[in-house]
Amino acid sequence: MAKQERLDTPGRRSQWIPRVRVSDDAFGDFAESAARFMGTGRFIVWMTVFIVLWIVTNQIAPGIFNDGFPFIFLTLLLSLQASYAAPLILLAGNRQEARDRVSMEHDREVAAQSRADMDFLAREIASLRARMNDVATRDFIRSELKDLLSELEQHEEPEAGKAKLAAED
Repeated sequence: MAKQERLDTPGRRSQWIPRVRVSDDAFGDFAESAARFMGTGRFIVWMTVFIVLWIVTNQIAPGIFNDGFPFIFLTLLLSLQASYAAPLILLAGNRQEARDRVSMEHDREVAAQSRADMDFLAREIASLRARMNDVATRDFIRSELKDLLSELEQHEEPEAGKAKLAAED
């Protein structure tokens, strides 16, 4: 049976050009790599070499590229390169800005959590310090023991005297 076009189904036309499916990030990755390359000294050096060679070739042998003094074809090539480079650089910048925004939000969340943890620890330390006022410290125990020892020594002296007198009798 031959393929029939259905009139009751909208948008079901056969296409002459096949659809190309590319992931959303594929072009963005390409834009970032292109922008990264265009921002290097190597690109500037090679672009300068290309332009100098173009001008020298057209001055020495004008028949090769047939682009005389105003270098209109060179200007067209540079304009074309710039018209493609600008959107690629903007796209790469936008993607970097989005990554920076996500990173900043994460940093804010981490900072807020760290702040909450520090506040909690500060409250815990303050409560421990308050509880430490009720706890006997080493110096306090030593002073109490010295006082008790001196009291015991005072009580032993009269008893020692009585025991001495009793031994003499």
